[in-house]
Amino acid sequence: MPKRILSGTVTSTANAQTVTVSVERRFKHPVLQKTIRKSKKYRAHDEAEKFQVGDMVRIIECAPKSKTKRWEVVVEETAAN
Repeated sequence: MPKRILSGTVTSTANAQTVTVSVERRFKHPVLQKTIRKSKKYRAHDEAEKFQVGDMVRIIECAPKSKTKRWEVVVEETAAN
């Protein structure tokens, strides 16, 4: 099974080697056909602690690193992406 890769914005760097990433998804409501935005927060492992609040990053699934961390930061997205 392939590992999922998600793209989102760093919202917190309060914990050591951890960033909180908010990932937004958009979809159409099945009945109303209105576009809905939903977001979910993921805690990701950031070994070098190089990401700051507001950075766009990609995260990938990994083996559990702690009670809440099951993702790790892969790369920072550029403004062109």
